[in-house]
Amino acid sequence: MTTFLLVLNLLVTLALIGTILIQRSEGGGLGIGSSQGMGSFMTGRGTATLLTRATSVLAGIFMLLCLTLAVLNRGASSGVSGHDILAQPPANTSPTAPKTTH
Repeated sequence: MTTFLLVLNLLVTLALIGTILIQRSEGGGLGIGSSQGMGSFMTGRGTATLLTRATSVLAGIFMLLCLTLAVLNRGASSGVSGHDILAQPPANTSPTAPKTTH
């Protein structure tokens, strides 16, 4: 299940990168630098086109997949193969006897 979700996440990531790269650059994001100001933020040219809608849908799917993978793999590193670098080293429970020389 995790492998399938990882592959799906990779495909969504590549599609998201592709849709972002083929969008036309508007220059000065959010209407900054245009003579119309912030009053025209969501009018005319600022309305969502097919590419911007696809980008937002893919971004939502990407976020849901990442959250799902995080929940599924929660605690998976607590086994023998996993190692938490922030965990405290185990305390030495058996005291060592000092060596005596005769």
